[in-house]
Formats: sequence, structure tokens, C-alpha cells
Amino acid sequence: MHYQIPPLNGLRAFEAAGRHLSFKEAARELFVTPGAVSQQIKLLEGHLGTSLFRRGNRTIEMTEAGRALLPVVREAFQNISDAVERLSGQGAARPLTASVLPSFAIKWLVPRLGRFRERHPEFDVRISTATQLVDFAREEVDLAIRYGLGTWPGLRCDRMMTGELFPVCSSKLLKGDHPIREPADLRHHTLLHNDSRREWPLWLRVHGVPGIDASRGPSFSDDGLVLQAAIEGQGVALARTALVEEDLRRGRLRRPFKLSVPSDLAYYIVVPEGRPDTPKIAAFRDWLLEEAHRTPHEERP
Repeated sequence: MHYQIPPLNGLRAFEAAGRHLSFKEAARELFVTPGAVSQQIKLLEGHLGTSLFRRGNRTIEMTEAGRALLPVVREAFQNISDAVERLSGQGAARPLTASVLPSFAIKWLVPRLGRFRERHPEFDVRISTATQLVDFAREEVDLAIRYGLGTWPGLRCDRMMTGELFPVCSSKLLKGDHPIREPADLRHHTLLHNDSRREWPLWLRVHGVPGIDASRGPSFSDDGLVLQAAIEGQGVALARTALVEEDLRRGRLRRPFKLSVPSDLAYYIVVPEGRPDTPKIAAFRDWLLEEAHRTPHEERP
């Protein structure tokens, strides 16, 4: 079979430049000069008979043809890379990199990670924390864990755990001048929020708690920081079982009342669609789902 494939050096330069939207960054990645990247792409454009980039003074922008070609070239290179890893055994030697939300990594994943190492000592794991979605094409990430609706285009999403919301606080707030015994007592205490500031209004509305200003109180960029503020007695937080299981067991946090709110959001394991599972990715995903099944879940009210 005869394949009509353009020069591979040109395709490689095009993929790097399209990923970075910069000839300079592509050159740095490929260990060549920006002029060499530009020349390779011009040769590729000549071969294809169409422009792939619109060049400005200091910027480049992809043409419609470039945007159509980039994902095809990227997938082809990824498939070749995956196949070479599997054949050479390098995939098993390289650590599995998982991108995880900081709060989930600290509160749920890291305390359990030893069990994965005991079961699979042949695989090393690297945990990278981030709040934004992973660009699997640009970042050396094998798998990510994210919280949301699980509707991210181009990604395979395996549901791990749901996200019931319930109040938690330090035991200090269960006594004193204004002990928390029922939801109405929250009016005497600080409400702790994440950056969305949507959860307390939802919880108070669902349970019909009047007379409390849900807009008040400090906010934090990560749920782990919200929970740490609650542990320090700075206010009352809304938590999910996955993030507070250990804190509740050790008494660092208490549930003042058994009222929760169900959520459509959940934790998901995400990988690019169509990317074949390596043994280490398959092993880590199976282990994550098993551990998630063991994590207590709230009963929906």
C-alpha cells in the first residue's frame, strides 16, 4: 500500500508549532532554530498546496486547514509513541503521571497510595496537582482526576464518586456561647466557601434554613484550604465524604447535624478518547475505582 505522507520533519515542526502557537517555543522543544521550524513548515505547506499558519509580526495563527490537520497529526504521533513505548518496555519504566486536584490528592489519594504500591511495585507513580483541565497533547500526563459533570469533549470519563455536601466544623464550635446544634445556629458562625460560593446558598435553600446570609464569609481557591480553615475553628465548611473521611474518623472535624445535599457533580478518571491503555494506566484506573467503591457514600435525603 502506498501512503501519501508529507515529510515527517515538516509534520513534526507543524505539530509543535501548532501546539504552542509559537515558532520560538516549537524550536526550543525540537532543539533547532525558529528559522528552521519556519522553513520546515513552508516546505510542508508547499507539499500540501495550502497555508497552515497566518504569520503576524510576532504572532502566528492557524488557518482553517491547519486546525483541521493538527489533531490528525497529533493523534498519529501519539499512537506511534505509545506503540514504541509498549514494544521497548520504556512505558513500564517511566512513572505514571496523574494530574489531580490538590484537595483530592491530599485528602483522599495520597493516604491510599501505599496500597497501590503494595499491589503493583513494578509501577512508579508521579502525582501532579492542578485545578485546570489537562491538555494531554501538551503535557506529559497519563491520567487525570477531575470533579464535574463528566462531559469533557474528547475525553473518556469513568465515574468514581459522587459529591454529597454536608456541614463540618471543629469540635470547638459545638460548645461555647453559641453551640451548633441545629441549622439555625449557623447564623452565629462564619460560613467558609470555595471560590464558586454556590454551595452554601444551595444547602440552605434545600433544607429551608431562613435568616442566614449565605454571601458572607471568606472564600478559598481550593477545597483543601476550606477544610483546613474549618479544622482550625475558623468557621463551618461544606464537605464531601471523599475529602473528610479521615478528618471525621480522627475527630479533627465533626458533623453538627446529619443533613446533606446530593449533587450531579462527581469525581471522574479522565484520559483521551482512543488512546490505548498501557498496563500501568489500566492498573491504576482499576485500583482507583476499587478504592472509590470502598469509600463511604452519603445517603440522599
